[in-house]
Amino acid sequence: MIRRKLLLLIAATAIVVPAASGQEDGEKHFRAVCSTTQVADFTREIGGDRWQVDCVLAPGQDPHTYEVKPSDSRLVAEADICIQNGWHLEGYDWMLNLAKDANKPLVTCVTGVKALDFDEDGTIVEDPHAWLSPINAAIYVRNITEGLKKIDPDNSGEYDARADYYVTQLRSLHSWIQKEVNSIPRAKRILISHHDAFQYFASTYGFQSAAPAGWSTGAEVGAGITPQRRAKVVESIRSYKVKAIFVETATNPEVVRQIAKDAGVKVAGALYADSMGPKGSVAENYFGMMRENVIKIVGGLK
Repeated sequence: MIRRKLLLLIAATAIVVPAASGQEDGEKHFRAVCSTTQVADFTREIGGDRWQVDCVLAPGQDPHTYEVKPSDSRLVAEADICIQNGWHLEGYDWMLNLAKDANKPLVTCVTGVKALDFDEDGTIVEDPHAWLSPINAAIYVRNITEGLKKIDPDNSGEYDARADYYVTQLRSLHSWIQKEVNSIPRAKRILISHHDAFQYFASTYGFQSAAPAGWSTGAEVGAGITPQRRAKVVESIRSYKVKAIFVETATNPEVVRQIAKDAGVKVAGALYADSMGPKGSVAENYFGMMRENVIKIVGGLK
C-alpha cells in the first residue's frame, strides 16, 4: 500500500516548469559547482536550463571524509558560483576552501536554519544534516535561489517561480511523511543508524534518534565511533525494545550489523543520509530519497 501511495505521490509532485524563452536546446549560460548531491539536486531544479550544475561528490560518497582532488580545483575555477551545505558537513570545510582559493562566491545553504546542536564533551557542534527535514530543505532552496539571482538578476522572476513551486512540493512531501509516520506508535519511534544524521528528521516527526558514530563519520571534534557511544546505543535498543535499526548507504554497514547482532534486533535496510542514490535509482532526487527513507523506517518500526 505504501508503495502504491509512493508512485502516486511521485507523479503528483513532478516539477514541470517551462524552459527559458529564447534559449537554444542544450545551451547553458551559467555554471554552479555544488558540494553534495542534495545541494546539486536543489540547484538543478531552481536553475533549470540556464545553469550547468556540477557536483564535487558522486552518489554514495561521504562529505565528512572526502579528500579534495586537483580536478575539484579545476572544476571550481570554471564556476560562476559555488554552493555548499555548511556547518562543517564538508569535513574540515573543504568546499569553503575550494571557493575561497578560486575567489568564487559561495552560498551556504544552512543560513537561516535553526540549528540543532550536539554537546560533545563540552564542545557545542551544530548538526549540519538539516536537509533531512523538508521544512529546512525549503530554506536551502530559498538560499540557492538568492545566490543564482545575484549571478543572473535578469531572470530573477523565473528562479523565484521555480523556487515557489518547489517549496509547494516540499510542503506536500512534509504532509505525506507526517501521515506515514503517524502509523508508528510514538513509543516505537526510535531511529538508530550509523551516524547521527537524522536529528532534524526526528525532531520534525516525533522520533528519538541515536547513533554509534556521533554527528560525523570523520575525525572532527566529537565525531567517530567510541566504545561508550556503542554501548549506549546497545543499551538504548534493549531499554526501549527497538524493533529494528538501519545502516546508511554512504557508510560502512558492519558496525551497525554487529550492534544489531549484539542487541538481538534486525537491520531494516539502508537509509539515504549524506548522499542521494545514483541516477536511475528511486533515490536519484531529493523527493525520491526522502520517500524511500520513510518507507523503510515505517516498514521497520511499525
